[in-house]
Amino acid sequence: MPVLAAAQGQVTPVDLADLSIEELANIQVTSVSKRPERLQDAAAAVFVITADDIRSSGADSLPEVLRLAPNLHVARINGYAYSISARGMNSGPSVLSNKILVLIDGRSVYTPLFSGVFWDAQDVLLEDIARIEVVSGPGGVMWGLNAVSGVINISTRSAVDTQGGMVALHGASDGVAGTAFRQGGTSAGGVAWRAFGKVTRRSDSERVGDGRIDDGHRRALVGMRADWERGVDAFSVIGNVNRGRLDQPAPGELATPNGPTTFGRVRSDGANLLARWQRTLDAGASVSLQAYLDHTVRESPPLFAERLTTADVQVQHTLATKGRHDLLWGANYRSTRDRVTNSRWVAFLPARTLLRWGSVFVQDEILLNDDWRLTLGGRVEYNHYTGIEWLPSARLSWRVSPQHALWASAARTVRSPARLDVDAFVPGQPPFILRGGPQVRSEVARVLELGYRGQPAAGLSYTVVLYHHDYDHLRGQQIDPGFSYVEFASLLEGSASGIETWASWQAMPRWRLSAGWTALHQRLRLKPGGNDLMGVAAARRDPSHTLQLRSHYNIDDAREIDVTLRRTGEMPASRIASATALDARFGWRLRPGLTLSVYGENLNGGHAQFGSTTYWAEFERRVGGKIRWDY
Repeated sequence: MPVLAAAQGQVTPVDLADLSIEELANIQVTSVSKRPERLQDAAAAVFVITADDIRSSGADSLPEVLRLAPNLHVARINGYAYSISARGMNSGPSVLSNKILVLIDGRSVYTPLFSGVFWDAQDVLLEDIARIEVVSGPGGVMWGLNAVSGVINISTRSAVDTQGGMVALHGASDGVAGTAFRQGGTSAGGVAWRAFGKVTRRSDSERVGDGRIDDGHRRALVGMRADWERGVDAFSVIGNVNRGRLDQPAPGELATPNGPTTFGRVRSDGANLLARWQRTLDAGASVSLQAYLDHTVRESPPLFAERLTTADVQVQHTLATKGRHDLLWGANYRSTRDRVTNSRWVAFLPARTLLRWGSVFVQDEILLNDDWRLTLGGRVEYNHYTGIEWLPSARLSWRVSPQHALWASAARTVRSPARLDVDAFVPGQPPFILRGGPQVRSEVARVLELGYRGQPAAGLSYTVVLYHHDYDHLRGQQIDPGFSYVEFASLLEGSASGIETWASWQAMPRWRLSAGWTALHQRLRLKPGGNDLMGVAAARRDPSHTLQLRSHYNIDDAREIDVTLRRTGEMPASRIASATALDARFGWRLRPGLTLSVYGENLNGGHAQFGSTTYWAEFERRVGGKIRWDY
């Protein structure tokens, strides 16, 4: 294979499973400063999920892959819905976690209707993911509004690295079954391309206590990618079409007082097309331009239906180094056309609206001396509801030695209101119990961080991050003085402090151990005039601690075994008890290009993870298998 790749002038992808701890520290990441830098030098709490991590995890969906990141809390609500958060501030079971920005190949999948991410609609071919960079903490300067407590940046492999074909089949005891394919090649003009697709289905989950939950689903995805170079110019075109049909368990996607008792099947469809151009200039400078169109349809009968069309354009210019300064700047413009079909249960008023965002950012990385770097940045961003927002940040890093680095940062970041915050009315016709949020402001977070990343011994690396978030103008519910209606208001404030730490140890040449631990302390309180006591209780919706232990052992060159132990603290507001989950996977390379794996999840017993106490889904012990053929 290496001889064939060399003969074709292609680069053979590095097998990350063969990299040492020291080599992994040199992986290039881009999510922190939007330019390539060594993971060891990144002045932020960033964890990288590699393609080999994904393969050896046995995960069969993108949210399950994200469990590998110790700086995330991933909780499953039902068969397809997830709550994924970082550093607390989770939302209720019918509202999405709204303070993490998620990008797939540079395309934001943050919904402006609910704020947050519909994880059931985010489907990718797991075999084609190059890496996932998970940044916990603010990312407003580089990525804009809504990157308050984290950024999840998912990058798929270039079409150059996916030549040939691949077929994968998987199934599990809980009714999950799926198939995926990919075919890649290179045209006569030197354009590398791939086409891919996957189909997944899942049966209903079990309810805690007795019965089943209507959360079975069917999903399909097809897509393509093309990459090519012309001299100093590099081009990429990526397109996807997805279709989903999801059974909708009570209380529905948007809980309403005295709401319906029967829910229809959710329709979740979408199509997107992205184009990117990058030119390499002299002395390390570069300029890039990216644009994408994204159209989604979500129908949640009998509550609402939405059709959303997004157009996004962004440009970035990295200047050549001048003296001690590395400067980059960029701009972004986004427009969404949102059309909602209202119901008797809930309404978004106005039903049709055109939303616009625009921003400009600049960042300067200043080399104070050989070991000290100061990074100053700022973004000015306009949003439809609150106008101009200012997002500054400062990071100071000290390379104590080639193997040890300390850093500290301060930033202000913002979550702008979504349509749910301002335009939601319940029921869908007067008299309204919920009357929108005419006084809602942007949620503000002021964040301080102190971090260390080092390799104290050969084969050992670890990261420790201390953080403190001060929150202001948090969204809550406000009851009018006459107790006749409720509206959304920004009369909550609070703080979150904690620690994040993870480590990797090459215990033996064939045995690698990894561990991660987080601890969180949150406090919310009412501002003068506020009366949302349930909003204050939301601080207890997140676990006070999480623990993760992973073991990867290569039995020989063809067989491997992975074991993962996860521990999550209790969530009193949701009445979710602390729980421990044990997962395992055995992989066997039957012959070159053909692999078989079997895996088990929750081997020590099932448990509920998140959601309404009335409709808890219990995720029982499950076993499954996967076979993959590369040709």
